[in-house]
Amino acid sequence: MKKTITGIYGGSFNPIHNGHISLARRFLDAAGLDEVWFMVSPQNPLKRHNSLLDDDTRLRMVCAALEDMPGLTACDYEFRLSRPSYTWNTLQAMGSEYACREFVLLIGGDNWQHFDRWYRHDDILRNYRIVIYPRPGSSIDTSSLPENVSVLDTELIDISSTQVRDMIERGEDISHLVPPQTAEMIYREGLYKLRIKG
Repeated sequence: MKKTITGIYGGSFNPIHNGHISLARRFLDAAGLDEVWFMVSPQNPLKRHNSLLDDDTRLRMVCAALEDMPGLTACDYEFRLSRPSYTWNTLQAMGSEYACREFVLLIGGDNWQHFDRWYRHDDILRNYRIVIYPRPGSSIDTSSLPENVSVLDTELIDISSTQVRDMIERGEDISHLVPPQTAEMIYREGLYKLRIKG
C-alpha cells in the first residue's frame, strides 16, 4: 500500500502569514508531497520570546487561515507531547501512530545552518527526508548536502511574523500580509497589543 507523503512544517505561527501559506503550496507542487501539516509548536527549545500567544489561539488562527485549502492542514500533535518539544520525539511518535504516512521534514535555511544543535539530529538525518526552504541571510551549499536532504527551488519570501507583530503594535494595516481570517481574529480579539487608530 502506497504511503501518504506528509510534509511537517513546524513553527510558532505567531501569527501565520501569507508567506507561510505560499511556501506550503510550493512544497506541495515541487517536493512530491501529498499534504503539508502546519505543526504548531508549543515551545521551541532554541527560540523563546515574550510575545508568543498561547497555544490554542495560534492553533485557531492556523485552522481559520487554512480553511478551504486542499492539502494544507493545521496540526496540534505536539501539544500532547512532553515539553520542550523536540522534532525527533515528534517524528517518532507520529511514525508509530500514523504507519500509513511517510513524514518529510520541512525546515528553513536558517534552521539548517544550526541543525547540528537539534536534539538527535543525526537520527533525524538517518531516518527522514528533509527539504530546506530558502531564508533571507541563509546560504546553503547544495554540494555538501546529504543524499536525503534537498533545497526547495523557490523565491525568498520577505514576510516574517515579527514584522507582522511590529506592524500590529504600531497600528499599521496588515491585511496584505496575512489571510483575511487571521486579520479578523487579530482585530476582533485585540491580539498582539493591537492599537486601533481612529
